[in-house]
Amino acid sequence: MSRKTAADRPSKTNGRKNFASLVGRKADGIDVETDQALDGREEMLFRALDLDNDHQVLRSDLEQVLRQVGLSADDPRLQESMAALDAHHRAATAAREEEPEPGIPKDEFFRAIRHNILLIERALQGNLVIPDFDAFAREIDALFQETRKNRSGEPADYIPQLNLPEPAVDQFGLAVCSIDGQRHAAGDAEVFFPVESVCKPVSYCLALEEHGAETVHSFIGHEPSGGSFNELVLDKQNRPHNPMINAGAIMSCALIKHKEKRDKKMRYAFGDLEARGWSGARFDHVMETWQALCGGEKPRFSTPVYLSERATADRNFALGYYMREKNAFPAGAELEDVLDFYFQCCSIELNCQMMSLVAATLANGGICPVSGQRVFQPTTVQSCLSLMSSCGMYDFSGEFAFTIGLPAKSGVSGAIMIVVPNVLGICTWSPRLDEIGNSVRGLEFCRRLVETFNFHNYDNLTGLSEKKDPRVSQIQRQAVKVNELIWASSKGDLSAMRDQLLHGADLNSADYDLRTPLHLAAAENQPEVVKFFIEQQAAGLQSIDLNPRDRWGGTPLDDAHLHGNAEIIALLERAGGQRGKLGTAVSPGVCTGTNGLQADSHKIAELVLAASTGDLVTIRRLVAQGVPLDTADYDARTPLHLAAAEGHAEIVQYFVTQKLDVNPRDRWGNTPLDDALRHDRAAVADLLRRHGGRDGKTAAPKRPEKRQRVSA
Repeated sequence: MSRKTAADRPSKTNGRKNFASLVGRKADGIDVETDQALDGREEMLFRALDLDNDHQVLRSDLEQVLRQVGLSADDPRLQESMAALDAHHRAATAAREEEPEPGIPKDEFFRAIRHNILLIERALQGNLVIPDFDAFAREIDALFQETRKNRSGEPADYIPQLNLPEPAVDQFGLAVCSIDGQRHAAGDAEVFFPVESVCKPVSYCLALEEHGAETVHSFIGHEPSGGSFNELVLDKQNRPHNPMINAGAIMSCALIKHKEKRDKKMRYAFGDLEARGWSGARFDHVMETWQALCGGEKPRFSTPVYLSERATADRNFALGYYMREKNAFPAGAELEDVLDFYFQCCSIELNCQMMSLVAATLANGGICPVSGQRVFQPTTVQSCLSLMSSCGMYDFSGEFAFTIGLPAKSGVSGAIMIVVPNVLGICTWSPRLDEIGNSVRGLEFCRRLVETFNFHNYDNLTGLSEKKDPRVSQIQRQAVKVNELIWASSKGDLSAMRDQLLHGADLNSADYDLRTPLHLAAAENQPEVVKFFIEQQAAGLQSIDLNPRDRWGGTPLDDAHLHGNAEIIALLERAGGQRGKLGTAVSPGVCTGTNGLQADSHKIAELVLAASTGDLVTIRRLVAQGVPLDTADYDARTPLHLAAAEGHAEIVQYFVTQKLDVNPRDRWGNTPLDDALRHDRAAVADLLRRHGGRDGKTAAPKRPEKRQRVSA
């Protein structure tokens, strides 16, 4: 989502003064009502939104950040804070006639967000499970659109209500919900469909919650059947093989509220008298559980689907009679009642948005992400996901476990519920089925998903996967990957270098200034590391470039000469090292080096990289985490240096507005203005000059002050 420019942003009227006078409170950063000083963590959140540095923020800016991380302003977990901000807006606008959005002063902002401060803090800091949700959603959309092109397969024809005609059969919906309640949807995600076999995991969980695993598995096994989902077969103990096939799901239904019915019957004078109202109460219990899984949204029930299911249920009746013949049911279970209940469960209707929440609740260990309600116990979810992994995809379950490597459950209506444990839940729905009964598009989307992201259960086993990890923002991953190599190299940590090499690291990796680990080893006088690089090159173990050129054309040998590191000069020259062409002359005593800088922090590398790419969203997240904007990397390069070098005027304007020093000096004594001039960034150069920017020759040399350490 693009940021508004200063001209596009609503002007912040003096809501601070007007609102404070209305309610009789001071507006000086102290909450008079509670006599509570605003703390540092709150200050960081405010700074992340106060782009103009005028001590006010806009509600629209907060809502934009929430949208970027996959949350909405009407999220039930944020309702108290949003109501407080609404109250401020009404009071501020009532006191004046101007149209622009009123600014929110610091004390009012903090008073509002304290209702839901932890979630808001995590959102502003990018500390939700998928930090760059905007980018992740775009990737999901691209996969969805590619998958949509697949029009093979036919709808289920043995259940009349599922045999959809054109164009309904070509509908395709998708929804994603993370364990932090980040949500995204595409296509026909609001269209309701019967859950069919996707009810089986929920019915199994209900039975487990009521009776416990030992009792449930005395009636239902937990092995793949090796046959069709509706095959007329039981295991050696006369049990259904697992709860994900029809026989097992029927048995789960026989167990739900069975003890309650038996107890009710016993209270009557005649033991065979039916407990009136029990069947309805049992189904209410199931619907209430589905509603809790959906975060409070009520599922529907399709009477036509139920009647259609019942009218075409010969095989299910056969399974029921076969199990009754083998005395498989719990004592007192009535076959027709159990089968009717099973058909009812299959006829519950959800849409993709709701089903993704069900999947996310399972991914979250049984707690619904948007309501915070515990629906199932963790042990229940563990058992359910284990069986979904091995038995959830009909006769394709083994292939799905091998190829996709995720717990999932499909249904003949075209739905697939996919769980990425501890990350998110996904639902796809497309009525076009393959010959096994799985959604053609749903399977293709799953394949594309695990080809793109490291979601397969074993993707992270070796650490060598090149797939994207949405749990880490791309800019953070890039910054950490390069920074670890460069930091270890600059400090002479050979064991770390060897470990990185074993895990597939490229020793030629370069940062935003094209500085490599070898550059830093040469600059920081680490001869053993330089020898290591030369040995790797000589042995042919990895193709090492001994003469990489940085942003200024400098090579590692240039760095060794610059710092007078004679031993490294000799090592590199014997190995074929060459001088480059530095674009700047360095005067004695001007080089500031890295003394006192926070080069060990991955956050610093991330901040500087974000500035070099013009990524204001990431910069704001780091500000909310408390990373100082005036910090510098191992070469004393600040975010302002990189924003100027790459010509990002909006980022430079932001830094200037935050009242940063516009003349910091890097390892070679260069200022941001030097970078702007070297790269012909005329607009940035003019902007810097207007705010006191000077080049390295006229700016007074200043050794960087020691800054507060920021943990990575």
